[in-house]
Amino acid sequence: MAYVTTIPLPDDPARGLNHGWGMPRPIWKGAISFGLVHIPIGLYPASSESGVDFDWLDKRSMEPVGYKRINKRTGKEVAKENIVKGVKVEGDEYVLLTEDEIRAAYPRTTQTIAIESFVKAGDIPLLLFDRPYYLEPQARGEKVYVLLREAMLVADVVGIARVVMHTKEYLSALIPSESALILHTLRWAADLRNTKELKLPSKGRRAVRDSDLKMARQLIVDMTNEWQPHAYEDKFSRAIHALVARRMKAGTTEKIEPLEEGTPSTSNVIDLTALLTRSLRGRSSAPAKSSRTAARAAPRKARGR
Repeated sequence: MAYVTTIPLPDDPARGLNHGWGMPRPIWKGAISFGLVHIPIGLYPASSESGVDFDWLDKRSMEPVGYKRINKRTGKEVAKENIVKGVKVEGDEYVLLTEDEIRAAYPRTTQTIAIESFVKAGDIPLLLFDRPYYLEPQARGEKVYVLLREAMLVADVVGIARVVMHTKEYLSALIPSESALILHTLRWAADLRNTKELKLPSKGRRAVRDSDLKMARQLIVDMTNEWQPHAYEDKFSRAIHALVARRMKAGTTEKIEPLEEGTPSTSNVIDLTALLTRSLRGRSSAPAKSSRTAARAAPRKARGR
């Protein structure tokens, strides 16, 4: 029996790997759509930025420097209520869209992680993986959450889903671990630059001597170890923090004056067996297509749109 172990979790997921950060509030709430089953979940960032957070200061007065919304033509600050979203079309023309119009473009998917298919984790190129999030069951959805997680582990698959967050659609991989379901956003294949733009050596071993290849392979074998994430850390950030500590100890600091300063959910889980049965019947009743037939039909469907 094979199990998906693509993304092992730290011993204490609430604290991260090597950082003392606590789990923040959920940044998004909705549901996983699995056939006719909906699993209410909360989405939490599964990573944090461990780099040094530099603040901008005015060196003349040691006052904080912030970001402003500036009119590029007049140089004046623009109030938030006077800013609208526009999409540039031709020349200097824009199409203006309201927040309601943007949300209406995805009336059913804005709060849903809609699983479209299941694939083997190894089939997804590492280059496509972007950012991970933990999914926590909400509103008495634990039973269905566990069922989906365990079924995916046994089947050794990850789910391919679409989700809309902050008016942007993401392709994502729903990955099961021993304890959690992880949503890992993916880059769209069309967003990856083509390597043909680069001057890369030709494929094959023609330009490599067998003796050199043998030594390189031996070096790789000698350097191969088990993956131990705790063995790696951000050395630059550690060096900067050490420098800051030395400056503090020496008393070379600057005093900065402080400045003044609806989510749908499912509360009831109905008969799960019935929903799964109906979902499977719906799949089996759909006309079967071979992969070749589907491949030929796809371009015609796209042109029809």
